[in-house]
Amino acid sequence: MSEPIQITDYSFKEEVLENDIPVLVDFWAPWCGPCRMVATVVDEIAREYDKQIKVVKINTDTNPKIATEYGIRSIPTLMLFKNGQRIETVIGAVPKSTLSSVINNNI
Repeated sequence: MSEPIQITDYSFKEEVLENDIPVLVDFWAPWCGPCRMVATVVDEIAREYDKQIKVVKINTDTNPKIATEYGIRSIPTLMLFKNGQRIETVIGAVPKSTLSSVINNNI
């Protein structure tokens, strides 16, 4: 499970909220330039934290329900969930060091 997996509005509960390990969710869209920039960082995080966290991506264009539910107003937005609760939110194309420190502070 070292690559991020694509999830949908319908699989969000099972893949994120009911997971035993922390889950990093990348809210993105194909037309979003900063989303493409942060995608490589998210892929690296998925490989480096394999088995410690799960990394998933959700396309906000095709899955608006979850994005609306969590108040996503700009993308990319990355949220870290633990025990079914959102514990951290990072907005924008941030450097890998920022994401790593958010994860390290919460796992």
